[in-house]
Amino acid sequence: MTDAPAPTDAVGATGSPSTTASGDGADPESCDGTIGAVSVGDVRVPDGASCTLDGTTVEGNISVGTDATLNADGVTVDGNIQAQGAAAVHVTASTIEGNIQVERGGMSSVSDSFIDGDIQWEGQSGALLADTNEIEGNLQADDNTGGLAISGNTIDGNLQCESNDPLPTGGNNDVQGNREGQCSEL
Repeated sequence: MTDAPAPTDAVGATGSPSTTASGDGADPESCDGTIGAVSVGDVRVPDGASCTLDGTTVEGNISVGTDATLNADGVTVDGNIQAQGAAAVHVTASTIEGNIQVERGGMSSVSDSFIDGDIQWEGQSGALLADTNEIEGNLQADDNTGGLAISGNTIDGNLQCESNDPLPTGGNNDVQGNREGQCSEL
């Protein structure tokens, strides 16, 4: 007698995308749709996909693929959010225990959130916004071309901006470290 293989995919009652829990070190959970208020392991947003995390707890990292979009609202991430070539990365009212690193993509915003590490934007072509966040590390923005607004943040580390065109705008940031480069007056 052979046992049937254990199911690896589940479809939610609302027609949510196929997902695989990965808190046990398995492959990352693929997200192309919406994941609600559940706990999951690592999350991967595939190239070209659109993922909404709404109240989700991610017990690991989130990686965002090329031309993909991540909308994270009210999430807790135990690790990092990393995106390379993503169309958009938006984080609102969330807790990120690691870093947010977004490179060579489109737009990105981080608002009303707690980040235990750094926010790093590099080579982005779309609009960037950091508004009313508590950032335990640094905020670094370099070589971005879509516009950058940094306002009302508490930054325990440094606020560093280099080679952004147009120049960054904003103000009312409480910076414990140094204000450097184009962000020296913000």
